[in-house]
Parts: sequence; structure tokens; C-alpha cells
Amino acid sequence: MKICVVGTGYVGLVTGVCMADLGNDVICVDIDEKKIANLNKNILPIYEPGLEELVKRNKARLTFTLDLKAAVKKSEIIFIAVGTPPRANGEADLSFVKEVAKQIGKSLNGYKVIVDKSTVPVGMGDLVESIIEDNSNNKFKFDVVSSPEFLKEGSAIQDFMNPDRIVIGAKKKDAAEKVAQIFKPLATKVIITDLRSAEMIKYASNSFLATKISFINEIANICEKVGADVETVANGMGIDRRIGKLFLNAGAGFGGSCFPKDVSALVNIARKEDYEPLILNAVIEVNKLQRKHVLGKIKKILGTIEGRQIGILGIAFKPNTDDIREAVALDIIAALLEKGCRIKAFDPVAMPNARKEVKGVTFVKDSYSAAENVECLVILTEWNEFRELDMKKIKGLMKNPAIVDGRNIYDPDKMKKLGFAYTGIGRN
Repeated sequence: MKICVVGTGYVGLVTGVCMADLGNDVICVDIDEKKIANLNKNILPIYEPGLEELVKRNKARLTFTLDLKAAVKKSEIIFIAVGTPPRANGEADLSFVKEVAKQIGKSLNGYKVIVDKSTVPVGMGDLVESIIEDNSNNKFKFDVVSSPEFLKEGSAIQDFMNPDRIVIGAKKKDAAEKVAQIFKPLATKVIITDLRSAEMIKYASNSFLATKISFINEIANICEKVGADVETVANGMGIDRRIGKLFLNAGAGFGGSCFPKDVSALVNIARKEDYEPLILNAVIEVNKLQRKHVLGKIKKILGTIEGRQIGILGIAFKPNTDDIREAVALDIIAALLEKGCRIKAFDPVAMPNARKEVKGVTFVKDSYSAAENVECLVILTEWNEFRELDMKKIKGLMKNPAIVDGRNIYDPDKMKKLGFAYTGIGRN
């Protein structure tokens, strides 16, 4: 099948490359000249495990271009996978989606199926349809379909190739089935529904996962008060099939490009319909407070924060990605800098992005350099390599052997036996 994917960010690039791996001819389009030039040289704009190898393997079926008009004309199905970043009020910024819809309308040369892959508010499929109609002068027939993505950064290729389900929303069954054909090799459950339900499934799914994280973080904070261990509590909860183990990891809070944005967007969708979403409001508030909770732990373990030298391990919002959007580390670092702290930071992958966003921080070559002469080491991303550090060496390098483990990657008893002043989240 001949496919066009508009947008080469985390979602668009992974989607395009994986669909090429399924045997389709895929044209990936972007307006960023440098990004397209680099992609044509096999230089990727993002870090995602296995993606570089997949691009090289499917080079014969992949095209990277700036020419949206030509790509639309050559394709049967066009996926819109551009960003919908949050505005200051929490609403999704739809300007990129609208502009792409406008250009698609102007470029139609026959029947096409246009698929919203971007996370968009409920009703956006109807708006995309009207924008394309207005700009195509009704010369050609087309259908708009919603097929939200459920890719986790750091395991996006695995998620694409082994999905829990494929959701396709459409007004016409024929259009939905045409899109479903792309995913047929994946042998998974395909849910065909109406446009608005498909759009809502995406927001509801991400908001529920964010709710689980905020819930277990609140439980962790209560555990600290009553002398319970949140790791034990979460394990006992997760064995219950009605609850499940996933997303019950207490920590410093969630970040990234999806959960904060999507929960806020759903709050705005609800408010526009004169409904106040109390649970979703609490999810956002607990997540904000969790960052303050980590700062409180740093202050408690040191006595005072002002002027201290602190090491940060982990800047990316989660492991196996270089994405620092809404990362907990950025908020923690900013708050520490305001207190006059001197900060050394290390992340295995995300430091190039962090250098562009964060000033006043010394970025170092490895974890041991981040620990050298610091008075407290703060863990903010659960990279596997941090779990395997020589902690005796770490202790010897530190000016004061104190650890605030914002991701609960270490065993409290072992750390204390090694002589660290140690505190995790929800553990005593």
C-alpha cells in the first residue's frame, strides 16, 4: 500500500518506519529542512531503541521529503502525525493539524483516506473533514478516520509491532477497513468505532494511566506517614487482576509529551461542556505536589538546600528516550537553582537536549562524575545503568553520602548498610 505520514516526530517517524517494515511504500513528510536532510543521511532526530536499524533495513520502501503536495498525490492513505502541544491554558494547540488538513485539501487528486494519528480533541475528525472540503472545492471524495497511537517512548517499536489493540474510528465502514488492512500482519484485535469514540479512547486511556501513577504516589506519601512500604503495597495490589501491576511504580511523578498534555486537554474538553472533572484535576495536582515532595526530601536529608552542591542522575522523563518534555528533572533542577545550588547532572542519552533547555548546570560525562564532591545525589530517571553502579565507589566520591531516590531503584536496607543517608518514595 502507498502511504504518506505527515510529521517525523516520535509518533510519525516510528509509525512510518514500522509501516514500511510491514511491506508498505511510505513517504514521510516534514517542514523541517534540516530534519529531512538528516533523515536522508540516516541521521535520526530522536533516540528510540531499534529505530535506526529499522530505517536502514527499509530504506528501499522509505522516502523522506519536504514536498507534502507530491506525497499526497502519490499516496492512498495519509496519516497526520504532527504535534498538538499544550497551550498555556491546557488546551491542545491544533494549528499544525489544521494547516496539514488545509494542504491535503489543496493537494487531492483522487480518493484518499486521511487518518488522524495525532492526539486531538473529540470532534477534530469532523473539523479536519470540513477543512479538507473547504480547500479541495469538493472535487474529489475522501474519508477521515481516527486511529490514535498507543506507543510508549523507549519501547515504541515493540508497541507498534505487538499492540494490545488497534482503534479505528470512521463514519464509513469501508474507510475503516481500508486502514485496518495496513495492520493485518500484526494479528491483533481491531476495534472499529465512530470517530468521536476513537478520539475519546486515546484521552481516556492516557488519563487513566496517569491516574494510576498519581494514585500510587499519593499512597506512597501515606505509606511514609504510617510506616508502610509502598513497593510491598503496590505488589499486593497489582496481583489483583482487576487492578494489575503496570503503572503502580511510586516516584517523583510523571512527565513526557503525553500524560500531562492529554490529562490537561481532557480537563478542557470537559469544561467546555460545563462539566468539572474532579478526578482529573486531582491527578494533575498530585503530580505537581510530588515534585515538591522530592524537594522536601532533599531539604530534610541535608537540613538546608541553599548553596549545596547536588548531583542529578537522569534528565529524560523516562528511560530509553532522549525526550525531556515535561520531565520531572527540569522542575527539580529549576527549583534547586533558585536556591543557589550548584548542580552536576548526567543522563545517558538526553544531555544534548538538556543543554539546549537548561542553563546554569554542569553536565558531566558519567554517573561517577555526577557524584564527585556532591552533598546529595538525586535519582530522577530509572535508567538500568544507574541500578548497576558501584555504590561503594559512589560513596567514596561524594562529599556527603546522601541519596534521594526519586524512582525507588535501590534497596533501602542495602543503601543504609553501605553508609548512605538514603530516602526513597513511600519507603521507610
